[in-house]
Amino acid sequence: MKRAISILGVTGSIGQSTIAVVDELRAQGQEIEVEAVTAGQNLVGLVEACRALKPKFAAVSEPSMLTEAREALAGLSVEVGAGESALQEAGARPAEWVMSAIVGAAGLAPTMAAVRRGATVALANKECLVCAGPLFIEAARAHGARLLPVDSEHNAIFQVLTHPERVEKLTLTASGGPFRTASHETMAVATPEQACAHPKWSMGRKISVDSATLMNKGLELIEASYLFGFGSDSIDVIVHPQSTIHSLVHYVDGSVLAQMATPDMRIPIAYALAWPDRARVSTARLDLSTIGSLTFEAPDAARFPALGLCRAALNAGAAATTALSAANEVAVEAFLARRIGFLDICRTVEEALTELEGAESGLIANSPTSFDQVAAVDRAARDAARRIAGSLAAA
Repeated sequence: MKRAISILGVTGSIGQSTIAVVDELRAQGQEIEVEAVTAGQNLVGLVEACRALKPKFAAVSEPSMLTEAREALAGLSVEVGAGESALQEAGARPAEWVMSAIVGAAGLAPTMAAVRRGATVALANKECLVCAGPLFIEAARAHGARLLPVDSEHNAIFQVLTHPERVEKLTLTASGGPFRTASHETMAVATPEQACAHPKWSMGRKISVDSATLMNKGLELIEASYLFGFGSDSIDVIVHPQSTIHSLVHYVDGSVLAQMATPDMRIPIAYALAWPDRARVSTARLDLSTIGSLTFEAPDAARFPALGLCRAALNAGAAATTALSAANEVAVEAFLARRIGFLDICRTVEEALTELEGAESGLIANSPTSFDQVAAVDRAARDAARRIAGSLAAA
């Protein structure tokens, strides 16, 4: 059976893993056509993806790159677009399955374009739920779109969530990142290179920094709450350095179901692409005798305050999670540009949230009722975070 897919964010780590899965399934004889692909500003990566996938449409996020993109893709028989409208067009084109892997809030509008036409969306973009969780879930329900989680933790829960009404709690596992055992003093002088050196996963720079602060796990906690309908009190986080167990589901009879696999994003991607079936992919098979032991520890709330910030934002409501995500994007960008220190990331986010909570506008006092309101909260949080990060940089 022929399938049509699109990949939003094809040049990132998730996009590249998706290409690998598609290549392997095509080699097995499966007919997979690619409707559209998108990239940020990585033209070299986009050209390579178009050569491999042969999509009908390709888009870059920067409008000024349209001519350059057309020249780079000349001869590949692909229609080319640029800018936000082109990214949304990529989501709106008639693919039955869409990988949503654009990093950050920029992925929301293109993913919503796919949701509004009732597509099956493989969701690797956290911000769709963190920024606009209730609205996004309701839009998917209203338009008949199916959401399949691709984050390894949420995909793991999805695989073993057999009786949602009989669940006591969920447990998300965290590797602990590169600073799991580092002192406060070491983290205070950490460089972007050190923060991006993840011990288990190969990821983009933004998500790698989020993993180093454990903000990534906090965002996943928020995502799990919106995606599976469990409150903050019913979701735990545990540090599991081997990254073998990807999440656990605890049932009312005392049973705990865990999904286990080697740390390879091709596994959840293949699961989402083949669902409700399973595809054969050449990932390394799990060998517990080689691993030897699996260890677990509670996250250190003092050294990693991001988890507490995320839990508090989730309890405060959807506007607070929107603001948290936006402020974090700005803070991580400032850290990667070496304008602020590693520990300043969470400080910037916390101070931005405090500022918005105290604002007379009451912008984050109530949950947004429209995507325009989500955008307004996002802008306000970014403005606050930029001011705070600027003050920290000047100190």
